Amino acid sequence: MPGENLSRDEARERAALLSVEEYEVSLDLRSAVGGTDSGPRTFRSVTTIRFRSAEPGATSFADLIAPSVTAVSLNGRDLDPGAVFDGSRILLEDLAEDNELVVDAQCAYSRTGEGMHRFVDPEDGEVYLYTQYEPADSRRVFANFEQPDLKAPFRFEVRAPEGWVVWSNGVGELTEGVWKFAGTKPISTYITAVVAGPYHYVTDSYERVLADGTRLEIPLGALCRKGLARHFDADDVFRVTKQGLDFFHDHFDYPYPFGKYDQAFVPEYNLGAMENPGCVTFREEFIFRGNVTQASYERRANVILHEMAHMWFGDLVTMVWWDDLWLKESFADFMGTFSMVEATRFTNGWVTFANNRKAWAYRADQLPSTHPVTADIRDLEDAKLNFDGITYAKGAAVLKQLVAYAGRDAFLEGARRYFKRHAYGNTRLGDLLAVLEETSGRDMAAWSRSWLQTAGVNSLTPQVLLDAEGRVDELTVLQEAAESHPELRPHRVAVGLYRREGADGSLVRYARAEVDVDGPRTVVGELAGADAPELVLVNDDDLTYCKIRFDEGSLDTLRARLGDLTDPLARALCWSALWNLTRDALMPARDFVDLVLRFAGRESDIGVLQTLHAWANSALTFYAAPEWRATGGRLLAEGALRELRSAGPGSQHQLTWARFFAAVASGEDELRLLRELLEGTEKVDGLDVDQELRWAFLEPLAAHGVVDEAVLAAELARDDTASGKRHQVRCLAARPSAAVKAQAWAAVVESDSLSNALVEATIGGFAQASHRELAAPYASKYFDVIERVWEERSIQIGMDVVRGLFPSLQDSAGTLAAADAWLASHGQAAPALRRLVSEARDDLGRALRGQACDGAAPRP
Repeated sequence: MPGENLSRDEARERAALLSVEEYEVSLDLRSAVGGTDSGPRTFRSVTTIRFRSAEPGATSFADLIAPSVTAVSLNGRDLDPGAVFDGSRILLEDLAEDNELVVDAQCAYSRTGEGMHRFVDPEDGEVYLYTQYEPADSRRVFANFEQPDLKAPFRFEVRAPEGWVVWSNGVGELTEGVWKFAGTKPISTYITAVVAGPYHYVTDSYERVLADGTRLEIPLGALCRKGLARHFDADDVFRVTKQGLDFFHDHFDYPYPFGKYDQAFVPEYNLGAMENPGCVTFREEFIFRGNVTQASYERRANVILHEMAHMWFGDLVTMVWWDDLWLKESFADFMGTFSMVEATRFTNGWVTFANNRKAWAYRADQLPSTHPVTADIRDLEDAKLNFDGITYAKGAAVLKQLVAYAGRDAFLEGARRYFKRHAYGNTRLGDLLAVLEETSGRDMAAWSRSWLQTAGVNSLTPQVLLDAEGRVDELTVLQEAAESHPELRPHRVAVGLYRREGADGSLVRYARAEVDVDGPRTVVGELAGADAPELVLVNDDDLTYCKIRFDEGSLDTLRARLGDLTDPLARALCWSALWNLTRDALMPARDFVDLVLRFAGRESDIGVLQTLHAWANSALTFYAAPEWRATGGRLLAEGALRELRSAGPGSQHQLTWARFFAAVASGEDELRLLRELLEGTEKVDGLDVDQELRWAFLEPLAAHGVVDEAVLAAELARDDTASGKRHQVRCLAARPSAAVKAQAWAAVVESDSLSNALVEATIGGFAQASHRELAAPYASKYFDVIERVWEERSIQIGMDVVRGLFPSLQDSAGTLAAADAWLASHGQAAPALRRLVSEARDDLGRALRGQACDGAAPRP
């Protein structure tokens, strides 16, 4: 629709004109059950908005995306829906100073995870609903002014099928067949929420006496589908929730502002979670159906605390427009790890952050679409794509640097003043910098210019000169920037010196200095005279955001003794640096694979180990020379099996190596072992081949033609659940057949019958690294169809298709040229679409440079 993509300029004009006093939203969801789905299934939505206009007589518009509108009334005047509603906007002419708009519409249930998502559980036929809006999909459920700075109180009432329970932001009560919810505080449209269905619901409560003696009691709830109830460890969810509430009350000095705290784990969710105040939604994969490692529980705890931080950063105080999305996401990402490390059992969270989360940022910051943390968001399509590694992970890393720069106490005091000063309001960058200047005494404008308003990542490399006695004569840190983003930044870093000590030859730190790196060359005077190091680690303790490089001596040490590093954070930083060298075509992919084979088995941190497995697989798939892939695959499979057999029975490491072995298995003997483990004719002592691990084994067996459709159908009968269906669909699309690939392509590209979760599963099965030849015919087809797909499908499905089906496995100069030709000939295509293609093209170019580096590697 022409008006669906709201621009920043339109939002500014509307915010200058209008102020919203309240919303009343009435939804009738009884149509969710029964009937058939021959056409769009809809529900009735009646919205009353009371608002003021600064200019009586002015014209504006409300937002609504709906199949039809039954009636529109403005200030008691009935308007012709056909004349004022164009499919996404409702024209509002001749506004009064005080206005009341009433819109009666038929809105559509969603199968894409946008708006009011409707899910039918294949296990028992039950229907479940939930909403997901960010950045602008509440207009798919009720008429509104869809922009974050037009906050207002909301009051919802919902009619639902008999026997259902309904949740929203406020406390609800069933009265004469209608669920009526308490009014909210002023909040933005995108964080309102409705969850409805026969969910399994568990309750608890949080109590605390505040500093002024006030007793605070917060009702807690956690819910999931009935089919997952037997797997739901709500006690652990509540434990982390209470620890987080303690932490934020201790440090923010502002009581949780939204009454109750429900957390809903919902099916077919596009995101990790969403911070709807009082009704947080999560993807239900955070309920674990089988054995998982502590890294999975840590990830869930981090997401719970990330969303909780949003109650203050984002919900209480909200950005004016999506340019300042970082004002909530960067803070929530940082505070999620900060609180997790200090308040929960996951005390090594900064290791995961350094090794995993920042890798996302480093990749995003080297794409052609990189942008400053404070971004230039022209419209809603831009906003949708800016939920990226810059806004989340780089922003969080920059805040970690800010804490080192301004001081922890000053940072937290700044947050406290920020909440009190701007509660229930909207802010821009300058509002935050003002309070931080007050509390730290630092020049935040200069810091902001360097860190928030420029793009790109710097590289820091140590240079060591020794004197005649073998001591450090001078240690220098060299800073470099990419040509495309030449900004050199001030970095507060720690530089650590390491050497072998003790009978076991452990690599330990024996000297450390903190220094402000500024400009291209900084001398670390404090380390002059120190004994000669075997390893120099710039950015020890991970205080700043940068790519770490090594001098030749340090790199030789890591090649020989990486596993001897005793500190888990130092080890994680070195692994991350080595991966960046591989991605930058400065280290052959086979060398990185070799390091993983020799040292990953000694990795104590399970989250780091899982990341190393993912990187090793990517190194083989994308960065290894084609002629070495078969050798590399065999070496990885042999190494994975060796570690699997030697890992402690029943340990997390055993489970992790089992999953990695399945991911890289391709030889006849390896595939036979997977099938025997499935059938129970072979065992690995202590390894529980539960249902989730069974599916992990079945995918490579399907991809290599060892199991057929009948075997997969039998497995679905064994696991006839929503999760089982997703796994089966992925495995079916993974089979090595031209007909299968054609069917999968058509199901995703030519039809919109699949839900978002099954689109994702189908794409995952289609894109098998071992199926380069089978997928080759679709490289040209991809460029023929993506513009049509983008125009016809929802933005979420469009993103999934454009990203997931890009022919990255057709890694040749010809594919690169095809991407360039498409970009050159489609200058008028949607900017968001062009961005996605440009990013995928850049990844392909990087892969080809990596393959050239690996191909030139010396042969043993």
